[in-house]
Amino acid sequence: MLEGLFDDVKRKMDATLEHLGKEFGGVRTGRASVTLLDSIKVDYYGVESPLNQVASVNTPDALTIAISPWEHKLIPVIEKAIMASDLGLTPVNDGKVIRISMPALTEERRKELTKHVRKIAEETKIALRNLRREGLEKIKKLEKDKNISEDDAHKAAEKMQKLVDDHIAAADKKTAAKEKEIMDR
Repeated sequence: MLEGLFDDVKRKMDATLEHLGKEFGGVRTGRASVTLLDSIKVDYYGVESPLNQVASVNTPDALTIAISPWEHKLIPVIEKAIMASDLGLTPVNDGKVIRISMPALTEERRKELTKHVRKIAEETKIALRNLRREGLEKIKKLEKDKNISEDDAHKAAEKMQKLVDDHIAAADKKTAAKEKEIMDR
């Protein structure tokens, strides 16, 4: 009974950390990355579609993103979507390919991005703690219903705390790595 509970909580915590990684992928670091454009949606025949579903997106070098739309008439639509995003990027097209040169980040912008990364990390930690709380509530209910002993409930609570501590440590490690990436010139 408890193993199923721990498996479920661990799976949800792992998914939360995976989501953190995806969120960090969308934070601009001064290097070109195709994940930076994951949040861009393009109007494709009346349907809001992710950019990577209407164009080929790649990085020919460390400071450039190249976007090759599958239909040439999408070029202005893609440019408009990129300009409307809060990424601060300026697309340039040559009639076939849209290129985005990654501008150098100012020290002030680096500090803003670091604060943003910390905010995302804190939201992740809150989500992890909420999962712990839900798990502890289920353990208490099992104890109250006499499905597990008081000792088993205490051991399960300690195991739940260790699980959340491990996941928070992993989130902190990812956060530190992202902050270092942002602050590196």
